[in-house]
Amino acid sequence: MREEEEEEEEEEKTVLAQVFGSSSDESDSNDGYSDREREWEWESISEVQGLWLCPNFLSPRHQSRILASIQSDNWFPSPSINQAMRFGLQHLPYWAPPLGHSIRRSIRLQAQNPPPFPPHLLYREPLFDQMIANVYQPGEGICAHVDLLRFDDGIAILSFESDCVMHFTNASLSVPVLLTPGSLVLMSGEARYRWKHEINRSPEFQIWQGRQLTQSKRTSITLRKLSASTS
Repeated sequence: MREEEEEEEEEEKTVLAQVFGSSSDESDSNDGYSDREREWEWESISEVQGLWLCPNFLSPRHQSRILASIQSDNWFPSPSINQAMRFGLQHLPYWAPPLGHSIRRSIRLQAQNPPPFPPHLLYREPLFDQMIANVYQPGEGICAHVDLLRFDDGIAILSFESDCVMHFTNASLSVPVLLTPGSLVLMSGEARYRWKHEINRSPEFQIWQGRQLTQSKRTSITLRKLSASTS
């Protein structure tokens, strides 16, 4: 069993190196795969069961490469187009499946109990097969919502370019979570189905622990899995 796990880990490292570059490159010596392993620190948002945050999931270099790929592929050709969806593994960009590998590996390297994703989600195949990218200009956010039930449990949200505060709300409570560039949020169970999440950046600034956040364009990437009935 251990031999199979080691082979899987080596395969994941190879895939990630193809997308993000090899850690053996001299120019990337402080930003390679091994360094990413050391920086993967998961935080449980205790008020919301099933909500986890990894503040430094993607390095600045990895963020830049993904954003450059999105720009090169012209996903957002005009300001009026601020959303792009991809359905099915065969239609995801080349860098999306390795993100799923990286999420799985980052969880496996932790000794959290419970883990950020329960085993029945962590080891499903594929981990994700749908992606949505959104661009938000300063002052733009998203209203409170629960993701459609056409998507299965277990949702990942990656943040790029600008800090923002996302609020998780239920009937009696609002829990703010700071999303920084490169951060990853995972939602499962109650966090996915019983809590709404929203971002309100109007009037073009937000406050976090008494500090005003400077707003710029923000890009987010959400990874989900279509439910079996939808698939």
